[in-house]
Amino acid sequence: MEKELKDTAYDAMAAMQERLKDVDVVFANSDYVAQGAYEALRDMGLEQSIQIVGTDGFTGEDEGVDMVMQGKMAATISCPTGGREAIQYATNILEQESGVPKQVILRSRTITKENADWYLAELKKETKDAGDVITMGYSQVGQESKWRLANTRSIQEAAREFNIRLLFDDANQSQEKQIAAIRRFIQERVDVIVVSPVVETGWDEALKEAKEAGIPVVMSDRKVVTEEKDLTTTYIGADFLEEGRRAMRWIRDNISPYKEEMKILELKGNKGASPTEERGRGFAEILKECPNYQIVYSEYGNFTYEEGKEIIETYLHNHVWDVDIIYAHNDDMALGAIEALEQSGITPGKDVKIISVDATREAFQAMVEGKLNCAVECNPLLGAPLMKAVRDMVSGKEMPVRIITEEKVYDESMAEDLINLRAY
Repeated sequence: MEKELKDTAYDAMAAMQERLKDVDVVFANSDYVAQGAYEALRDMGLEQSIQIVGTDGFTGEDEGVDMVMQGKMAATISCPTGGREAIQYATNILEQESGVPKQVILRSRTITKENADWYLAELKKETKDAGDVITMGYSQVGQESKWRLANTRSIQEAAREFNIRLLFDDANQSQEKQIAAIRRFIQERVDVIVVSPVVETGWDEALKEAKEAGIPVVMSDRKVVTEEKDLTTTYIGADFLEEGRRAMRWIRDNISPYKEEMKILELKGNKGASPTEERGRGFAEILKECPNYQIVYSEYGNFTYEEGKEIIETYLHNHVWDVDIIYAHNDDMALGAIEALEQSGITPGKDVKIISVDATREAFQAMVEGKLNCAVECNPLLGAPLMKAVRDMVSGKEMPVRIITEEKVYDESMAEDLINLRAY
């Protein structure tokens, strides 16, 4: 296979000789292809004028990394096989360890002449968890919902199980408080900082300070967007885009359009928070494929019961009720909406279909009662996988880009059978 790929790439490059005069870079979808391309360029005398970027990051003599070190390739992008991680996770499962993730997105590296030696050293580096106490500073976004309370309990309990000293800070929905907490954790020289950020942006300065102090930062449950790369180590939590997609897919597959335009009212979470932004984008992605459904009203309810209720009350005050479907970005807002509807003589779950995200026990009870039609799961029990990731990181293991929790979709047809199995 290796020789076949090289020969095919060589022949393809040779056949393009006349067109190569305007080419600056060749991208090869494997290091073997890159080898064939380089040999063709060398034989045509073009190896100095055209750069090659490969993918794989294979090590060994004349493999991708070695070619980069020899100057034959400008770079190669590592493509981890996951074999080592699969064996390790399988061992963890057999030993019944806590915190084994359901899905991980492994980290790729861009390997150049400048960092190739470092990359090879990292591959050979031995890692070992000595079992010492780890001090972790944790900034929780707040306690705005039943989901968040379950999330906090999970983290506090798992910290004790994994021998982690937890310095806990409740930001009460304030980014300023979270930034102050990060700086306080830096001053206290914690081993790792974990943040559930209230919004996506505005973190660069504080995260740079943590990086300069040599303290890794992990994002839990919510993500951040930074101008500079590598200010955070990993993200652990849900796939919010997929949650939004799942909500709209359920609507598409279970609520037949009985009129030309099915009107949807959207209850969004915090403005600028990654669950809000991504659940909205994922929902809209599937909505585009469904011309008979349309969002006619959308408002931020900040993930709270009270504001979910208030939005519905305001809408009812200003409009004749014409909504067919309510899509709530969390259960608490949906439950608040249900109360407002009932007080106005509108039957939730029947007169208007309601879909929410979280799948808490309270949502299951609402489905049992026929007031909520569907709950897309967002698992708050991140404590064990978070603490396992922290211990792995402190022991020197390279962290995945993302660690994703397992989640499902539940509707009223299955709620009564499953409600007693809910852990939150």
